[in-house]
Amino acid sequence: MRKDIQLLLPKFLDLLLDAVCVVDTQGRFVFVNAASERVFGYTAKELLGTPMIQLVYPADRELTLNTAQKVMSGEPIPHFENRYIHKNGHLIDVMWSASWSESEGLRLAVARDVTPLRRAERQQKALYDISEAAHTAANLTALYQQIHQIITTLLPAESFCVALYQATNNQLTFPYYVDQLKRRYHDRELVTHEPLGKVILAGKSLLMHGTQSGASDSQLPPNKLVEMDWLGVPLISADKVIGALVIQQPSDRNDYNEQSEQLLHFVSVQIANAITRKQAETRLLHLASHDALTNLANRSLFNVRLEFALKQAHRDNQQLALLYIDLNKFKMINDTLGHEVGDRVLVEFSKRLKSSTRESDTVGRIGGDEFTLLLVNIHSQSDVELVIAKLNDSFEKPMQIGGHNITLSASIGFAIYPQDGRKREHLASSADANMYKQKKSRLL
Repeated sequence: MRKDIQLLLPKFLDLLLDAVCVVDTQGRFVFVNAASERVFGYTAKELLGTPMIQLVYPADRELTLNTAQKVMSGEPIPHFENRYIHKNGHLIDVMWSASWSESEGLRLAVARDVTPLRRAERQQKALYDISEAAHTAANLTALYQQIHQIITTLLPAESFCVALYQATNNQLTFPYYVDQLKRRYHDRELVTHEPLGKVILAGKSLLMHGTQSGASDSQLPPNKLVEMDWLGVPLISADKVIGALVIQQPSDRNDYNEQSEQLLHFVSVQIANAITRKQAETRLLHLASHDALTNLANRSLFNVRLEFALKQAHRDNQQLALLYIDLNKFKMINDTLGHEVGDRVLVEFSKRLKSSTRESDTVGRIGGDEFTLLLVNIHSQSDVELVIAKLNDSFEKPMQIGGHNITLSASIGFAIYPQDGRKREHLASSADANMYKQKKSRLL
């Protein structure tokens, strides 16, 4: 090569848009061109002598070192991608082409910043995945979990929280959160001056660096304050703020910047729409399976749960009881006090039914003043009789409704699996017959 051309070669290299780097056997930079500063943010003086691996994002370091070993063993690597930490703290996606010079003991590489391309690809995929999650998630909890996973493909989000806002009563609820400091989030009123309040009321994203968070993790000293970066974006659907999405990371990691804020805000609209869609779907499913007045299981849902309980009882050799409950003289309440009072009586009666039973039991409304109760995992008839006694005590306490003092009573019939039948129809027939026997005896 002509000597004048050799002298011009460094200038040619500095004209390249891609970074050109030369690394020694210890992994230290020994040469970089001008574009290296544009890509990594560091001057040539800052880079020379610095171990290359220090600039690599921690999660990508093992793969990077393994790839470097392949290059040094003589295997050319034309396309390798990893993430570097830019001098200003943000992550960049870098595509490498590298080879090894055995005679010089040097690794030569050309690096191209592909961050905008990869960011656009990840954003597009995230939007698609969020839309898919809205259709495929089994319920709202599953949707929140999937959204969390999708966000982690865009930004570090070890601490992740979905906060929903109800403007009518100024209430915040936290249906989903994961917190690396094991802090707990309790439903509460929205406070105007707090970060969440600012995000929700203003409808604008907010990034805060170095906020102090108390840690309740047993592995941390009590009352220890941890510096956290806090990034929150509003969840806006149909021009209405329905809540906020918040992610947090330790401040010393420098994970969040203006680009992070823009990125999270970009996907937040799709997230808000997905949540709104799943909420509507959940409400429709609930209405289809629950009584509109009392919010108890309707006949369809009750029968599904009864069938499932029967199979489980058969498999585990257990007993269950089916109770039929009918209010006595309820028609008189409707006729004398009106249907509005009658409806309020049914709602209060339903509450007393629920409060007198276990979480594992199912209470249903199958008709006007007709209710059913499924008691699972009972040991004997005496268990059922104790429940009935508790129910009667609850029913007989006077109700104060619409200025009226109302005292109720109910006729209750029951059937026990397997003694009184092994199929749903047989148990229902037996419980219903026993209920009418009791009702008839009260009329005599």
